Amino acid sequence: MANTSSARKAARKIARRTTINQARRSRMRSAVRKVEEAIAAGDRNKALEAMKEAEPQLMRAAQSGQVHRNAASRKVSRLAHQIAKLSK
Repeated sequence: MANTSSARKAARKIARRTTINQARRSRMRSAVRKVEEAIAAGDRNKALEAMKEAEPQLMRAAQSGQVHRNAASRKVSRLAHQIAKLSK
């Protein structure tokens, strides 16, 4: 357990940030899952709509340090490539 007042405050701050980070990570994963499910179903229009929601979520997660910015960009790029393949 934290002994000093500053350590107690740090523990409180960490607990608050943890819940925010978990929510943000969950939203990001849900958005990506919707895109992947639409791609798996072969529904290009649904995938495009889901991608419009997923890309900002991924980039926000990258800005806040949830995922590395290169990892987020790579995920967006790969999803976009898979959606492009659906139209062929």
